[in-house]
Amino acid sequence: MADKGLGQHFLLDLNITRKIARLAGPLEGRPVLEVGPGPGGLTRALLEAGADVTVIEKDARFLPILNDLTTVSEGRLTIQMGDALKVDEGALAAGAPLTIVSNLPYNVGTALLIKWLTGPYRPASMTLMFQKEVAERIVARPGDDAYGRLAVLAQATTQAKIVMEAPARAFTPPPKVDSAVVRLDPLPDRPPTPLLAALERVSQAAFGQRRKMLRASLKPLGGADLCAAAGIDPVRRAETLTLDEFMGLAQAVLVAERHGEK
Repeated sequence: MADKGLGQHFLLDLNITRKIARLAGPLEGRPVLEVGPGPGGLTRALLEAGADVTVIEKDARFLPILNDLTTVSEGRLTIQMGDALKVDEGALAAGAPLTIVSNLPYNVGTALLIKWLTGPYRPASMTLMFQKEVAERIVARPGDDAYGRLAVLAQATTQAKIVMEAPARAFTPPPKVDSAVVRLDPLPDRPPTPLLAALERVSQAAFGQRRKMLRASLKPLGGADLCAAAGIDPVRRAETLTLDEFMGLAQAVLVAERHGEK
């Protein structure tokens, strides 16, 4: 029985789970992290693909099923009970780059993605199932209705692409919306940590009041003066800015802070 409070919708169709594993591959001999395996539908496909899989599961009801998989996985399945938002991914793989492949629980999918995009641990790649609406937000471009903070952070750190769609009927129980798989591969020139932290603040402020002009939405960070420093018209709105323009604003924030300005 799925727990709505945990955002659980399970993928049990092996044709679909095998396709997700292929989209994440090649996985032979590679360390893979899966969050929220539930009854292990995707886990089976990952093991079948030859991966060394670590699963993080919060719902103890699935432990017996996952333990059964452990006995037939020839030592390639490790189970960790707990909250994925609190897990130290680096400790799980002893510093090795993990490939993250998951049908993420709906209620924590976005929070987990932001953790993996901006946190200290950098996955080798991520192949993640989200609600279709969230997937579209990740890959959205300036001017799109779905364009927002998630797109800015994802595209500043990864190359993100929707690689598969899945109808609601593919899940047990069926959710009220369709889903999609996003493949995210890290960019070689990821922004340094201070710049990425500034980008988080700028994008959060700008899209937190997206109907306002930048001079108003960015007022806590410098408003019109900040825009002028980045060469951006302060009467524009957040959804019109390109990623490079957001990066320029983030850089301007760092410069202002170095000079003790507000």
